[in-house]
Amino acid sequence: MRTARRASNVEVPSFLRQLVKETEKMVTFFFKGGTREGAPGEEDNSDEDDLMPSPYLEHPILEKSVSEGGSELGVSYAVASMQGWRAQMEDAHTCIPQLKGELKEWGYYAVFDGHAGTTVAQYCSKNLLDHILATGGIRTNDDPDQVKQGVRQGFLDIDCQMHKMARRDTWDRSGSTAAAVLISPRYIYFINCGDSRTLLCHDGQVGFYTEDHKPFNPREKERIQNAGGSVTLQRVNGSLAVSRALGDFDFKEVDWRPQTEQLVSPEPEVYELERRPGDEFLILACDGVWDAIGNEELCAFVRSRLKVCNDLREICVQVIDLCLYKGSLDNISVIIICFPGAPELSQEALQEEAALERRIDLKVEEIIQMMRSRDEDPDILYVIKFLAAEELPGLPPGGGITSKRECIMSSYQKHVANLRSQEPMDIEGSEDSN
Repeated sequence: MRTARRASNVEVPSFLRQLVKETEKMVTFFFKGGTREGAPGEEDNSDEDDLMPSPYLEHPILEKSVSEGGSELGVSYAVASMQGWRAQMEDAHTCIPQLKGELKEWGYYAVFDGHAGTTVAQYCSKNLLDHILATGGIRTNDDPDQVKQGVRQGFLDIDCQMHKMARRDTWDRSGSTAAAVLISPRYIYFINCGDSRTLLCHDGQVGFYTEDHKPFNPREKERIQNAGGSVTLQRVNGSLAVSRALGDFDFKEVDWRPQTEQLVSPEPEVYELERRPGDEFLILACDGVWDAIGNEELCAFVRSRLKVCNDLREICVQVIDLCLYKGSLDNISVIIICFPGAPELSQEALQEEAALERRIDLKVEEIIQMMRSRDEDPDILYVIKFLAAEELPGLPPGGGITSKRECIMSSYQKHVANLRSQEPMDIEGSEDSN
């Protein structure tokens, strides 16, 4: 198992607090009615806006929950999640690197992206695996057809049970997508229901990824229409942005259609892939990640970070920050699972990273000096925008300058502090000359 240094799960870096202000302006304008410095003659609709609660916060919640673990079989994992801009944290996850009893060589990991509430996501994170195991399809003989049927039936069973409980106990109207993997000694089983996604990096490239279930996909659209629904604004009946999910029982009340043929289906797609020596790592993440970064980009970014950081928790945190500053407005959850073939710390990569950070430091100092020569106050957002327009060699693939904001902020603070420490000396010198 990889060694790991301690990663904080509560402290918010100062650079994040400062840099998030720019994104706040965008969200305020587009999602909370805007603050366009009131044009003359423009009517004030603030009272009307207040009647429509926004799913977004005034300021993002940046605290992250992080954890890690591993198995005796050489597989290690880390998970991190953050509420972000959303008014509520609706994500949940499950990480079990070793199942019990005769299945101790199996592992199970899942991300649940809830919507319209937390009940379904939380319930599934605690109970979905039990429903899958109860089918008897998961056995040591590792028959892919049996496993896939067991997973499928487990999803249908838990959804049926939750439907009854929701009616009886007046649950919220929430639903949840699910992206999961079962790892056996021989296979990786990819499980997907909705638009969360799982990706495998094999031999340095994307070896496999699950397909999102969106209402506008031809097969999904046909099922929705056959159940008497429509796809409007790329949503089920103009409302729900996913076509498969657990929960969402308002979309599962068509009596004349079977469980898997409702407007929203709880049926997962399950794929098996035989494990190979070139398997490096898996990424499971909600759409708060995938809406901000593509498969190849994220694969390349994580792979590059594994060569310079041996703390999987820290890499998960870097993924979250990267997605936040690429514009993700959703809850963000990510699990990274490393196999024995994952990239390890590389002295060459560490030297290249150090050289990159020296180049950034020199460039930040140059920009600050340039601004001071114009009698302008150094501004961190200007510094970052200036750097973004530069072609700096050696930036992390898939991350670019966005992934080096902490380095930029540290350099910025150092050089601004140096300037300020020199200012009193200049004043004293000018007084002596008089």
